[in-house]
Amino acid sequence: MTDDPDFIETSPYLLTTPGPVTTSPRVRRAQLRNQDPWDADFRATTARVREKVVALATRTVPAEMIPMQGCGTFAVEALVGSVLPEAARILVLNNGAYGDRMLKILRRLKIDHVEKALPQHLPADPAVAEQALRDDAKITHVALVHCETTTGVLNPLVEVGRLAREYGKLYVVDAVSSFGGIPLSLEEANIDFLVSTANKCLQGVPGLAFVVARREPFLATKGCARSFSLDLHDQWEHMGQAELPDKFRFTPPTTTTLALAEALDELDDEGGVAARHRRYQANHATLVTGMAAAGYEPLVAAAHRSPIVTAFPFPTHAGWRFDGLYQALRTAGFTLYPGSISHATAFRIGTIGALTPADYTALADASRGYSRAVGLV
Repeated sequence: MTDDPDFIETSPYLLTTPGPVTTSPRVRRAQLRNQDPWDADFRATTARVREKVVALATRTVPAEMIPMQGCGTFAVEALVGSVLPEAARILVLNNGAYGDRMLKILRRLKIDHVEKALPQHLPADPAVAEQALRDDAKITHVALVHCETTTGVLNPLVEVGRLAREYGKLYVVDAVSSFGGIPLSLEEANIDFLVSTANKCLQGVPGLAFVVARREPFLATKGCARSFSLDLHDQWEHMGQAELPDKFRFTPPTTTTLALAEALDELDDEGGVAARHRRYQANHATLVTGMAAAGYEPLVAAAHRSPIVTAFPFPTHAGWRFDGLYQALRTAGFTLYPGSISHATAFRIGTIGALTPADYTALADASRGYSRAVGLV
């Protein structure tokens, strides 16, 4: 350890996971300040974070950003547990682990729902959603995971949103893995409630998630919450008090909020979401090309892949072991994600965070070295 205030301890490896992500020194440095959550300076930071997140989500729709202590799943539970009234029935288009997770929450909260299970290596089919809406007039909400990080599939956000609006349903979007890294807007996709987190494409650190909600349907959710601590409307109402505006109801993640404020400034400096999206696309393209030379092909077809994370099926070669690849990459300075899906065993490599194509060239070179050592290539 050092007393140098400019010293930022670096990790022995880069995170090539789809969250938490590798963060920049300026974001890590922002966490070094102690701040009182009641203090005007910290509340001003919270206000700025809320305003900037809303500006990323919409230019024209009156909307509110409600922060929630915890990871993205906490905010997903806060969302579905807070905005769905007793009479609600929500249609969930499920093609991965995060659709499954939303369904587990709905079952635990005893919220009426309809699941449409879909292949995990393909985007959700809007025709399936439309048929469900035609068949069941009791459906009140439609839910979609924008980017399923199980496989990296990018789901048809705008098309499903158009159907939700056409049939008069409210649209709930899990954009935990995509917000800030793929251009989207409430107005273009007809989104009513969007959930995301600090530690994915916004390139902050774990501990703070949030919901961006259209103001009109959100105001109608007062009293719907099934949880005390995860009550979104109560959190929003508390943060609107005149005497202490932008104060969390309970102890906030102060350092995480400070890091997110810096990360949002960093996003501006990069050129906004469109510029970040281009970098992520370049990361992804470099990864796929390099991994092909190492003997790995993506599970998902190019037309359906996001630039967020890529799944690679385990090779069937007798000498290959996932632990061997993992250790080879860790030695080279990288970590990656294992992960199982229904019809294949795969590992996943994220292409988000404060990383560049040069990093993915180095990762692919290390992968190729392992492949040669075990006779895969």
